[in-house]
Amino acid sequence: MSDSPPPPPQWNISTMAGNAIQFMRLPMLASSGLAVVASSLLYFKQNEIIYPRTVPVDARTNVPQPSAFGISDYEDLQIPTPDGETLNALFIRPSNKDNARDLTILMFHGNAGNIGHRVPIAKVLTKALNCNVFMLEYRGYGLSTGTPDERGLNIDSQTALDYLRNRAETRDTKIIVYGQSLGGAVAINLVARNLEKGVIAGLILENTFLCIRKLIPSVFPPARYLARLCHQYWNSEDVLPDIKDVPILFLSGLKDEMIPPSHMSQLFDLCQASTKVWRELPNGGHNDSVAEPHYFDYIRSFVIEYVVD
Repeated sequence: MSDSPPPPPQWNISTMAGNAIQFMRLPMLASSGLAVVASSLLYFKQNEIIYPRTVPVDARTNVPQPSAFGISDYEDLQIPTPDGETLNALFIRPSNKDNARDLTILMFHGNAGNIGHRVPIAKVLTKALNCNVFMLEYRGYGLSTGTPDERGLNIDSQTALDYLRNRAETRDTKIIVYGQSLGGAVAINLVARNLEKGVIAGLILENTFLCIRKLIPSVFPPARYLARLCHQYWNSEDVLPDIKDVPILFLSGLKDEMIPPSHMSQLFDLCQASTKVWRELPNGGHNDSVAEPHYFDYIRSFVIEYVVD
């Protein structure tokens, strides 16, 4: 592990983080009780397993708005992609305009639910960093059109970054890409495709994986021999080493029940970035690491020390 500053003092956000957690108890993949059935369907139905966009059952129709969480300054957007889909997105501004930072966090969510379920996280981020947060909803999720797959989500992430770079309000801000779980894989791919100096100022990864094929034996043990049939790759372990000049923060929940924490530690070891910071969340599970003590403190200290001049 590379050297990193000592943990910052606990910042007063625990109540807000606790409120967020009720919206984050969403499964990474199908339940373990369905593992045997899922293994036989792995090749033909793997997209439905990997991208459970109808969990919870109203996830495609009920997208909570920021106003439900006391946020008033935001935009609910519909953004076209180059291949004809329309993506729902939320652009949230900080409430304290006087000291707002020239900073925008581009946020990629996990593989279930929708962006509305993560608004409480965005609210804490805007407060902790006094910055903009742009939340993208992948194709086939929430109010976005289309059907998700690896190629499509890569188009979606690029569409989001291009939108921020072309929008007058954000084109001159520093952009930090933040991904949770599947969103971490999306984030790694996006940053690796946009390595031009100054385009992306930082990368934050939480509880993500080496690649889908190596994740399958942990999530679906009966399907371990069929992992080679998986055509959704998300090979973060191969892509991450290409990122050398972007500071990266790794947030690892050590009690993650979906993605073995060893995936995160191996990604950290593979990382060739000149600045990489490792932070452990000793009691953090897959969906509740965000509520662990110091979670947002770690993000704040990383951004202030390595991203903000």
